[in-house]
Amino acid sequence: MNPEVRPAPGAGDADFRVDGRLLGYWARLCVAGLEQRCAEINDLNVYPIPDGDTGTNLLATMRSAVAAAEDHALGSAGEVPHSAHQIAVALARGAVSGARGNSGVILSQVLRGFAQATGEGDLDDAALRSGLRQGSNLAADAVSEPVEGTIVTVLRCAADAAASSDRDLGLAATARDAADAAASALIRTPAQLDVLDAAGVVDAGGLGLVVILDALVEAVDGAAPRREIVTRRALPERAQNTECAVPAHDHPGHEHAGQDRSGPDYEVMYLVSETEDERMADLRAHLGALGDSIVIVGDGAGGWSVHVHCTDAGAAVEAGLLAGRVHGIRITSFLVDARDQGLVAPTVRVRSGGHGRGIIAMASGDGAAELFEAEGATVLRSDTPVTRGRLLGVIREIERSEVLVLPNGAISAQELVAVSAAARDSSHEVVLLATSSMVQGIAAMAVHDPSRDAVDDAFTMSEAAAGTRWGSLRVAAERALTYVGTCEPGDSLGLMGHEVVLIESDTVTAGTRLVDLALGGGGELVTLIMGANAPEGLSEHLSDHVARNHVGVDVMVYVGGQVDDLFQLGVE
Repeated sequence: MNPEVRPAPGAGDADFRVDGRLLGYWARLCVAGLEQRCAEINDLNVYPIPDGDTGTNLLATMRSAVAAAEDHALGSAGEVPHSAHQIAVALARGAVSGARGNSGVILSQVLRGFAQATGEGDLDDAALRSGLRQGSNLAADAVSEPVEGTIVTVLRCAADAAASSDRDLGLAATARDAADAAASALIRTPAQLDVLDAAGVVDAGGLGLVVILDALVEAVDGAAPRREIVTRRALPERAQNTECAVPAHDHPGHEHAGQDRSGPDYEVMYLVSETEDERMADLRAHLGALGDSIVIVGDGAGGWSVHVHCTDAGAAVEAGLLAGRVHGIRITSFLVDARDQGLVAPTVRVRSGGHGRGIIAMASGDGAAELFEAEGATVLRSDTPVTRGRLLGVIREIERSEVLVLPNGAISAQELVAVSAAARDSSHEVVLLATSSMVQGIAAMAVHDPSRDAVDDAFTMSEAAAGTRWGSLRVAAERALTYVGTCEPGDSLGLMGHEVVLIESDTVTAGTRLVDLALGGGGELVTLIMGANAPEGLSEHLSDHVARNHVGVDVMVYVGGQVDDLFQLGVE
């Protein structure tokens, strides 16, 4: 990613402030900087598990933040300039929802600090000072077991330096002081944490934060600081951290909390919504009994990101289910080389043997199965329930070194967790993509490219699936209460995702309304997978309706033959 060239804003202007456009430019500079130094940061990642993914996690988190900000800008009508607050809120939400690893979670809180500090306006000198302090406090509160010599230590020192910077010199000077203090704090990390000292490296997450703060200096001053940090030389003396002493509330956390490599087998991350603060506090306590390296943060709008290292991944997910609606589950085995991870959307990663890459797609109906087979996938039929044993059997039989699995909504997250636990000692590398329906699976297959690296291919496929809004039309089998009212046997139920959004006695009316609802948020392509029991002529009616009422939207119709849905639809 190459950020657009822009003139320097004028570092000497004490009243200078960052608007939404410039804050977005800074975010893109962060991505560019992390891309450049990703491998270096990964190589420094030794504490407590040398899984080599801190740079990848920071990069993926920042990319998610930028994508959310760009979506916000594109989704706003007109040409009204965006304030720094609006962009910061979008960056924070994108970072929380897409956070990878502890380092990514901490980064999300830096962005949330800026969102809170800007109020409803732009980022001036006072807001920068406040934003760094709030980000530091949020990060410290998020971590259950604080340890010195980590990214949060470096963040706290940057916030302290910003607070004491000369207020008469303005935002650019404050940004420089914060970045310089972060670099100095980074150099001291080996003297604060034994495992870093023994390895002769600085903290990986701390280096990532220096890259991010240096990008801020470049955004507001026109040029990044020129600094050379020795990242692989252990300091001889032991620092006592007296230069960054802070109140207990600001005591920091750490990139990884557990030091015993033989302990946790998994990193578990997921998002929680539809919850309250008290339930999330209970979740923190529950996870404390299951593992370590617990980091739980909010996005300020009711969404939460959860991170834990543990030996029982299923129990960690089940704990989340007690707290609210769990989604975006991502489970990583520490037995896998983490340098090959990181940029894949919600996954479970394990290993198995063989050569080449294969894809396993779950499909219901003869027509749907043929669709996936035509794209080169091995099909696991889901006309009957898919069990962990059936999925494991196909994974082991495929005899490929890389296996991408499209669940397509046919197996629960808990079962996926069980599959990862059962398969982790084999020799394949298996990536389970988060496809919730067959239409999302088809969208993923459309961008599959076996010539790409497995991680890049899985990331691209996951992005295509996540960008596809999906729904289905079904027939009610019994009288039931839904969010939109009571349905009677034989009624047509329109669902978006897993939620019932409409009830109609007439199937054609229900299908038409569902298509309109799905296109309410825009779209260029509607994909219909028609079920075995779809009324004759329904697909033609829906295609004609889209042509008449949604100009410029194309329709693709496939005969799937599935029995559970009259049709599935996807909007891209």
